[in-house]
Amino acid sequence: MTTIKLHNTKTRHKEVFTPLNPDNVRMYVCGPTVYDRAHLGNARPVVVFDVLYRLLRHVYGAEHVTYVRNFTDVDDKINARAAADGRKIGEITEETIGWFLKDMSALGALEPDAMPRATAFIPQMVAMIEDLIAKGHAYEAEGHVLFAVESYSDYGALSGRTVDDMIAGARVEVAPYKRNPMDFVLWKPSSGDLPGWDSPWGRGRPGWHIECSAMAYELLGESFDIHGGGNDLMFPHHENEIAQSCCAHPEGGFAQVWMHNEMLQVEGKKMSKSLGNFFTVRDLLDQGVPGEVIRFVFLSTHYRKPMDWTAEKAREAHYILHRWRQATLGIKPSEKLDVNFLSAIEDDLNTAGAMAELHLMARQGRRSDLLRNARFLGLLDEENDDFFPVTGTGLRHEKLDALVAERDEARARKDFARADEIREFLLGLGLIVSDANGKTIWHMGPDFDLSKVESLK
Repeated sequence: MTTIKLHNTKTRHKEVFTPLNPDNVRMYVCGPTVYDRAHLGNARPVVVFDVLYRLLRHVYGAEHVTYVRNFTDVDDKINARAAADGRKIGEITEETIGWFLKDMSALGALEPDAMPRATAFIPQMVAMIEDLIAKGHAYEAEGHVLFAVESYSDYGALSGRTVDDMIAGARVEVAPYKRNPMDFVLWKPSSGDLPGWDSPWGRGRPGWHIECSAMAYELLGESFDIHGGGNDLMFPHHENEIAQSCCAHPEGGFAQVWMHNEMLQVEGKKMSKSLGNFFTVRDLLDQGVPGEVIRFVFLSTHYRKPMDWTAEKAREAHYILHRWRQATLGIKPSEKLDVNFLSAIEDDLNTAGAMAELHLMARQGRRSDLLRNARFLGLLDEENDDFFPVTGTGLRHEKLDALVAERDEARARKDFARADEIREFLLGLGLIVSDANGKTIWHMGPDFDLSKVESLK
């Protein structure tokens, strides 16, 4: 019997997942603000909740699961980019959404059932704001409409923060029209050069938080099963979503389970442009790193643990995927998922444990099982075969064989300087190199060029 357990941020416990309606399982995940390319950290929640989406579809049936992930296409960052580039806002958002979908597809992510854009739900946002004012949870001040945080007694329960911590974490705007420093904007005025819509409070645009509440209500209802996103969104974004949604629809419970993935590091450090370790998904793809390699590295770490992206992990992932593809070439996948593999996924998306099961299948030569279970995780997809040429280990070349033999001999006599020198040379040829039982194992990488081998002296 299938039993899914998920860690609920709201209760701080791992709980058995019981959908409100097994015939209508609903999940909302906060999507990107579309003003630029998605960086590697943006991609992690996409992969995490893609795995959850696959699991829910497997357990309840694809026709009984609805996955919504939004696009924030009205935001001050977008306005700033348009002004800086001298382009229309719509052009930027349309282009960026196209980029995002293409890049996430390269990572093997399935498209959600609905991908609403904030600008398509402005009337619903205005209606929700009017309702909040009527119920005493919001107020108008100097052309702005603000949510009155003190009107919601459970504010801060999701993140578990004190008022002082919340004020510091939110970097709240000090404004004379606020009744409380924690009050947040639901609607703000727009000048003539900014996007705006008519409203009872004048021409303006919505605040960031109200859009997800309005879209989730319209598409999933007043109560739904799962709300997800990165843990950087827990406060203030998700905290504010809960407050305004529960006040607007007190008869509902909004999201029953809240899930948050941890952040991503690069080579042990926080990704930052100032450190020179900031890159987008497209940067990696253009450098020849297959999207499946990125996905493999992501899945090798549990979603609630910080993930460290390293070049070495990417190289190792490429080698393993290459080897698995060779092992499963011409093989028909098993009909059922492995029990231990599925148990790991069901246990709070333990993809690291599931990957360990894949490694075990590979070692045991269970090739049909390996193919079936890997594909459940979005790996070994036939569409990515071109990135992992299966002829690599079949290539024989006298000069290359001599180099490999020399390296093995150097390692045997502990001449590691020479062994490392040869390894670096092999890597420069575009080969993926690893060691096993005292022997050099190599495979062709995406940049392998046979002419380089032919030119060896």
